[in-house]
Formats: sequence, C-alpha cells, structure tokens
Amino acid sequence: MSQSVRSTLLAFEKLHNIRDLGGMRAADGRTIRPGRLIRGGHLVDLVEADARQMEEMVSVIVDFRTPEEVGRQPDRQFPGVEYHHLPAVESLTEGISREEESDRDVISRLMFLPDKSREYMAGQYRIFATSDRTAAQYAKFIDLLTVPRERAVFWHCTAGKDRAGLGAIFTEEILGVPREDIIEDYLYTNECLAEDVRMLSSWVKKNAGTNDPVVDRALGYLFGADESYIETFYNTIDNDFGGMDAFLRDRLGVTDEKKAALRSLYLT
Repeated sequence: MSQSVRSTLLAFEKLHNIRDLGGMRAADGRTIRPGRLIRGGHLVDLVEADARQMEEMVSVIVDFRTPEEVGRQPDRQFPGVEYHHLPAVESLTEGISREEESDRDVISRLMFLPDKSREYMAGQYRIFATSDRTAAQYAKFIDLLTVPRERAVFWHCTAGKDRAGLGAIFTEEILGVPREDIIEDYLYTNECLAEDVRMLSSWVKKNAGTNDPVVDRALGYLFGADESYIETFYNTIDNDFGGMDAFLRDRLGVTDEKKAALRSLYLT
C-alpha cells in the first residue's frame, strides 16, 4: 500500500469531513490499516444513502459533543453499532462546540477582530491540553480503540475539526505517525470544511449588513484549523507535562504494552 501523509476524505452525499486515517505512514515503515479509524462531523439528518454507508462501515461511534449539542441534535442510531458519548468539554465552548448559543456570542464579539479570534482559539487548545476532564475522556476513547472489532471506530464532534481532531492527533501519535504529517493532516481540515466556512461567512455578513473581508478572516480563524492552534497544544504539553510520550502515559494511560497492542491492531 502506498503511504500517505494525511487522511483520506470519504465520499458521502451530505456528510462532510468524514476521513479515514488508513494509508497514513506510521511506525517502523508500516501504514495505518484502511477502514478501521475514521473521524468526522455529526450524524444528524442523514439521507438514507449516507445512513446505509455509515452502518456498513462502523462498529462503534464515539461522540465528543457536549450534552447540550447531543440533546438538540442527537446522532442517528444504527442497529448493532455501539454508541459512546464522551463529552470532551463540559459545556458550550465558543468556536469549538458549534452550538448556536455560543456561536452567536463569539461571532458578535470577534467577527471584526481576526487577530483576537486566532488568539482565542489558540487559548482553547491550551485548555484542551491542560483539562483533567478532557484527558479523562480521551483516555476512555483510547481504551475503546484497544478492543478488536470487525469494522471501523468512528469518532466525531460537530464539524469534525477540534475535538475529533484531538482524537486523531492522539491516535496518530500512538501509532507513530511523524509529527509533521500529523500537523499536515490537522490542517487538511481547512480544505475539507472550506465550503462550510464560506457559507457560514456569507450568512454572517448578510445578516450583519457588511461585505467587509475582515469578517472572512475572523470566521476562518474561529471555524477553521490554524497551525498556531496545534503548535500551542504541543507546546503546552511539552512545557507542562514533559512531552507527548509522558502525556500519553501519565494523562491518557497509554503504557508501552497498550501502545504495542494498538500498533499491532491498526498497523499493517
């Protein structure tokens, strides 16, 4: 199998940003097995073709959204598919949860302030790195990955950007994906969500009665991926926890034995 430096965007009729980590180069020259580790956005209002494809593809669904998000827009449930709700943040988080209430607030405050938007989101990634709750939920996620299954583990948030992105970062780190490839795959989100962010920006500008391009920049930072965010995340882990290996061991419970088992399960 040819090696890739980023995940593969899967074709769905309505679902966006559904990506298979399969084929990414990992440890010891091996690659991630295709059809086993898949990330994405929410499973709300699926057309039947997408529902059938998802049901055939996955064994487990892990939902990182807040209870408020799940309550308002619950995932489609599939017969025989496990569902695990692991809220990565405790409550609404502006720019992260994509919840209507928090989005309205952050947009109204930062839509003309792109630099502040970028700083705000980098700060959220610092919180991700230091939050005990967040670490506990991703530790449970990693434990779910250790169980052999016939089909894929699919994990998601709302847009498939931040919380699903963290799941991908931790998984790729454990499997030995080179750091530069992890960052490239993280930034690939911008291509996968480009049309969504354009539509959101157009809607916001229309409702605000402005054509100021600064709004596009600000919303691009709030609802896209930026290298400064993942750099902030890694720098915080390095400074506060002694590096990613120590973080995975001490915060997520990834022992050498568990790492070896995960590599055996997901690498080929």
